[in-house]
Amino acid sequence: MKANENLILKSQTGTGKTWIACAFARQAPRLDYSVLYVRMPRLFEDLALARLDGRFPRLIDELARVQLLVLDDWGTHTLNDRQRLDLL
Repeated sequence: MKANENLILKSQTGTGKTWIACAFARQAPRLDYSVLYVRMPRLFEDLALARLDGRFPRLIDELARVQLLVLDDWGTHTLNDRQRLDLL
């Protein structure tokens, strides 16, 4: 985390990726890092609603400030063009 590196956990369903990601997420605050865990479908719902009610820039700023962002359930749904841009 000190090097601001990304970590992608990739494997078959049921192999413990979420468990490992949550272990990192539990340890990070003990080392004074901020953490946010979010499932991708929920994140895209939140982004879509924020775009509608004008909170989108503020929500993006909040996400950008988090030092450890755990994105779970990546790839379980097909992304539309808007979601791809939001993710970028």
